[in-house]
Amino acid sequence: MTRLSLQALQPRYGLAPVDLDIPAGALVLLSGPSGSGKSLLLRAIADLDPHQGQVLLGGQARSAMAPADWRRRVGLLLADSGWWAETVGAHFPDAGGAGAASTSIANLLDGLGFASDVIDWPVARLSTGERQRLALARLLANQPEALLLDEPTANLDPGNRERVERLVLDYRQARQAAVLWVSHDPEQRARLAAHSGARRLLIDTPRLVEES
Repeated sequence: MTRLSLQALQPRYGLAPVDLDIPAGALVLLSGPSGSGKSLLLRAIADLDPHQGQVLLGGQARSAMAPADWRRRVGLLLADSGWWAETVGAHFPDAGGAGAASTSIANLLDGLGFASDVIDWPVARLSTGERQRLALARLLANQPEALLLDEPTANLDPGNRERVERLVLDYRQARQAAVLWVSHDPEQRARLAAHSGARRLLIDTPRLVEES
C-alpha cells in the first residue's frame, strides 16, 4: 500500500505551496476555475514542469528515483494524451496485435467497451473519446501505484463516462492506489464522493480548500 504525499509543492504559476496527503486506496477530487492551476499541479507531481517542494510515494522522495521509474509508479493521464506510433497496440506493453494482448490488457479494454481487435486499429481512426478511453487503458496497463487524472471523462457520453468511473474505482480498490482526480463536473464529484467517500478539494486561488 502506497501513500502519495505533497510537501510544500508549488508549481511555477498560480498556486501557493501545497501540502496534501493521499493515503493508499484514497480518492481526492479536485476542482477549480479554468486557469487556476489544476493541470499545473498534476504536472508538478509528475515532475514534468519546474516547481518547488517535494513529493513522496510510500515515504520515498521523488528526487531519489529515476524519472522513468517515478512516472511509471505515479501515472499521469493528461487531458490530451500523446500518441507516438501508428497503431493502438504499439502503445501497450506486450501487445503487438489482438492475439498478443495479455489477459490484463484485454480486461482493461473490455471494461472500457472495446473488443480486443482495437489493438490492431490505426490511431488515426480513433475519435477523441476513443483516444481518451484508450489512454486510460494504456496508463493502467503499466500498473501505477498512484493515479493523476486530468478530466478523464470530459469528452465522453454518459455510458462511457460510467465505464471510466467504474474502472478507476475498481483499480483504486484492487491496487490500493492513491488517486487525485481533476473534475469540472459537480454531479460527477458528488457521485464519486458518495460511492467512495472521496475527499473534495477546490482551488480558491491561490490555495487549496475543502469543497463545501
